Amino acid sequence: MPEPLTLDQVDIALLTALTEHPRAGDLELSRVTRVARATVQSRLRRMGEAGVIADWDPTIDVAAAGYEVQAFVTLEISQGALDEVARDLAAIPQVLEAYVTTGSSDVLCRVATRSHPELQATLVRIDQSSSVVRSTSVMVLSVLIAPRVLPLLASADPAPSRRAPAYRD
Repeated sequence: MPEPLTLDQVDIALLTALTEHPRAGDLELSRVTRVARATVQSRLRRMGEAGVIADWDPTIDVAAAGYEVQAFVTLEISQGALDEVARDLAAIPQVLEAYVTTGSSDVLCRVATRSHPELQATLVRIDQSSSVVRSTSVMVLSVLIAPRVLPLLASADPAPSRRAPAYRD
């Protein structure tokens, strides 16, 4: 895993502009952030190579796509069965994400379905994994805070900007 990248004010401004204008090209990002186009290109490349920008996929709202029934599912699994559980969960399209956790459960999953009967069938399918000892599900009623990253990055004391003084405010 690469060394974590220390973000400065320019990096955070670029990430903010990219989040607010996901279809913007380098020239538009340069205009919005008031830095040179070459700086935009090199910073985006650097953040991409470091894994800060994980992908360029669109953000898809599964509820708007018809999968309005969502739940979080915690799993207690057999000792040493993480690879098997990962394989079993990956084979279930309704499992959107899964995380290894600490505490009383071992894995936390987020699932989405079109209906309650489909959710029940998905939960049964998860429980059919021979490595799942116990599962508990919690229904999502509404989204209170959507997934976000920028407030976290903006709250940190950013590294001093490395851009030329002519571009500073």
